[in-house]
Amino acid sequence: MDREPVIIEAALNGGTRPEDNPHVPKSSEELARDALACLEAGASVIHTHAPDVRAGPERAAELYLEHFRPVLARHPDALLYPTIVFESPIERRIGHLPILAEKCGLRIGLMEPGSGSFVRTGDDGMPLPSESVYTNTPAEVRYMAEKCEQWGLGPSMVIFEPGFLRHALCYARAGRLPRGVFMRLTLCGESSYRGPDHVDLLCGLPNRPAALDAYLDMLEGFSLPWAVSVVSGDVFENGVARHALERGGHLRLGLEDYAGPQRPTNRELVERAAELAAEVGRPLARPAEAARILDLPGGPRA
Repeated sequence: MDREPVIIEAALNGGTRPEDNPHVPKSSEELARDALACLEAGASVIHTHAPDVRAGPERAAELYLEHFRPVLARHPDALLYPTIVFESPIERRIGHLPILAEKCGLRIGLMEPGSGSFVRTGDDGMPLPSESVYTNTPAEVRYMAEKCEQWGLGPSMVIFEPGFLRHALCYARAGRLPRGVFMRLTLCGESSYRGPDHVDLLCGLPNRPAALDAYLDMLEGFSLPWAVSVVSGDVFENGVARHALERGGHLRLGLEDYAGPQRPTNRELVERAAELAAEVGRPLARPAEAARILDLPGGPRA
């Protein structure tokens, strides 16, 4: 069994609402508190959405700094990274990243290699007739790759569909992936806070070990760090988290993704992941070790 230390990434909030789970952090103070709790429980990577995800790059950077700085004051080597600026052209979508790199030593960037129809079911069980599509054009993907390279950021790369991975592996074969890539192999659960008859994300591969194996078969021959995540579900369900650890992978979890039957805190999810890692005989990676495993550019500020 692979005894490489396990990187636990905690995605603290995303679009999860307090009415869905009262423990989800939203304010800067709550985000800083939860980030510190998750780091103390064994996480090494923290992903957050700022209180206003549509704010322009300068304001977005200010909002992230409000909760990044208190965390870095306690844990200078913690690996924190933001989401995109929503509903923006690509230059503004990731325009806060170089500001954060300059002001707080950001080491993880964003590269999202594909597009998808992220739709949920309505009360009649049918897909809602939304006209919204999650879009990253091939030109935008290349822009993100080039900017991560230019800004010295290791790209967090979400893989929502097999096509996303095929796109990314073209960069890998050509030697064009930026240094420090961390792939998030995403499976889609069949859960919703709206009740058992609803599904929040009708896309991607299902929350099953065999689905993860399909991704890993595509990654055969590539030495790229990866974590499994389950959106609109529970990564611990169906043995997926255990299977990922036994296959040598890492774990991404948190209230951004979770939509199971319980109402856990982010810290409780991290603690469960830490317990599972111990059961399968793999130690936890602390932030400096996670940065080494990912081969991230740069280093923490003094």
